[in-house]
Amino acid sequence: MKRVLRFLEAAFFTALSFPVAALPHKTALKAGEFLGLSIFYLWGSRRKIAIENIEKASINSRQPAVILAREVFKNMGRSFIEVIKIYYGLGKGLIEDVEIRGIENFQKAKAKNRGVIVITGHCGNWEMAAIVFGFKVDHIYGVARRQNNPYFHSFVGKLRATYGNRIIYKEGALKSILTVLKKGRNVGILMDQAVLKNEGYIIDFLGRPAWTTKMPALIARRTGAAVVPVFLHREGDGHVFTIYPEVELSNNEDDETAVIEDTKRFSGCIENYIKQHPTEWLWIHRRWKRT
Repeated sequence: MKRVLRFLEAAFFTALSFPVAALPHKTALKAGEFLGLSIFYLWGSRRKIAIENIEKASINSRQPAVILAREVFKNMGRSFIEVIKIYYGLGKGLIEDVEIRGIENFQKAKAKNRGVIVITGHCGNWEMAAIVFGFKVDHIYGVARRQNNPYFHSFVGKLRATYGNRIIYKEGALKSILTVLKKGRNVGILMDQAVLKNEGYIIDFLGRPAWTTKMPALIARRTGAAVVPVFLHREGDGHVFTIYPEVELSNNEDDETAVIEDTKRFSGCIENYIKQHPTEWLWIHRRWKRT
């Protein structure tokens, strides 16, 4: 019965999503904004989380939290439309039009031949960011969790593998990550969600303590891989993909202190993005839970 329900969910999603994906770009983005606004007003629990998170965060915005939250949902709607356009093979122009900045930072890190750990967060259209990286920069292995619905899992898997990218699923991911980096390839990690106590440390994030994954720091110190932050943000109707310089690791002689310091540096890159583009981060996530 559960499988039938999941199939019906996927069928309903397909029936609604394809006609929207076929719309002209600007019209589709408007539809995405409308979708995002609808969710903002209908999904009260997540709207409340977003507003509370924004109110308590140190982002120095002059706009009221409710206005920022509304823009967050609109951005989510636009991002969703862009993703389904790419999935149905109608979004190549979107990817080709993305402006790349800082490509030399990646090339410098890649030249070390120790592999590259690409760190980012749920910023802008993060699904599209991975595809842009694979299409315009280099193929990448993204670390992700499996979807509960097998049909949506297939949808997301096909999307993420567009233009040569690969997926490493979180269950038992460490061995695969080490293998990929040993071959001098790239691994992408989103590191802005709350983790369990044994998976990270409590560090300051936007002025509040938050559990933050230590995995990128541990792997970087173990493998010698370069750590490079990347982010996608909107400019007008298009996007800019920025690759920042490699983050230098701590030289602290105490191993645990060094990992904590590295984690703070990596997380700080995401903080900076959010402060510059506050409506393009996933504020609906319970980032500061269990602290």
